[in-house]
Amino acid sequence: MEMHQVRYFLALSETLNFTRAAERCNVAQPTLTAAIKNLEQELGGPLFHRERSRSHLTELGRLVLPHFERIDTSTEAVRADATDFTSLAKASLRLGVMCTIGPSQLIGLIRRLSAEIPALDLNLTEAPGDALVELLMAGELDIAFVGLPHYPERLDAQPLYTERYVIAFAHDHRFEAMNVVPFGELKDEAYLSRVNCEHPQHLDRLGVPRLADTNIRFQSEREDWIQAMISAGMGSAVIPEFMALLPGIATRILIDPEVSRTISLVTVAGRRFSPAAQLFVRHAQRLGTVQHTDGAASSAG
Repeated sequence: MEMHQVRYFLALSETLNFTRAAERCNVAQPTLTAAIKNLEQELGGPLFHRERSRSHLTELGRLVLPHFERIDTSTEAVRADATDFTSLAKASLRLGVMCTIGPSQLIGLIRRLSAEIPALDLNLTEAPGDALVELLMAGELDIAFVGLPHYPERLDAQPLYTERYVIAFAHDHRFEAMNVVPFGELKDEAYLSRVNCEHPQHLDRLGVPRLADTNIRFQSEREDWIQAMISAGMGSAVIPEFMALLPGIATRILIDPEVSRTISLVTVAGRRFSPAAQLFVRHAQRLGTVQHTDGAASSAG
């Protein structure tokens, strides 16, 4: 059974005239008649009683009519959805964001995409970087913002911006009097451990010893709980430079060494993008070029 046969049948069931049905379908009458005959052979019986000026549906024709109407309705819905998809009138995007990445540097990118696709269905997943990498490779995410030192070969990482690690503390802490804080100053400090923090990986890569001499007072996956304790003066924590902060928290850049991470737009190499993902990647590539250029200028200055 062919879709054009269904279309011819429905046109003939409405007009009950082979000539008018052929005109409606923009085909020659013999073409329509042959298609109806082939359909009748496939279904095992006549669908129309043929008369000179008017035809009528047979009992078999009346039986299959609602089924063909549903097929036609479903086909039109598929076409409409496909048109919306390719024209970006309606689109979805599964975006992963590493749970330690703050929104300040990326929210403008998401806002621009939403402006271009008003009906965008954005599904945002927050997770540690390694978990996002697994979701990407499993096809559970389209794109992810990740800040890891290394990625599997299957992934492409487009650098967007670089941020340093800072020490966060309450306003009355001794670090507030310093312009920068050497890592050595963290020895024996009351420390609040962010379970999902990836900065130890960066320290290992640089050959910097782990902060084993800090006095770890509390550990949590919840950034809001860590920050609430920082604000309450219960300890300090190493955090990324652009993480959103609760009131009552100050930060200083960590030095000796100064450690930073690069936030990248990560995709699976060779995987075809949806139109929405393709547009998002183009915007992100422009953002990465601007951020990288600005960063290079700052370093040179």
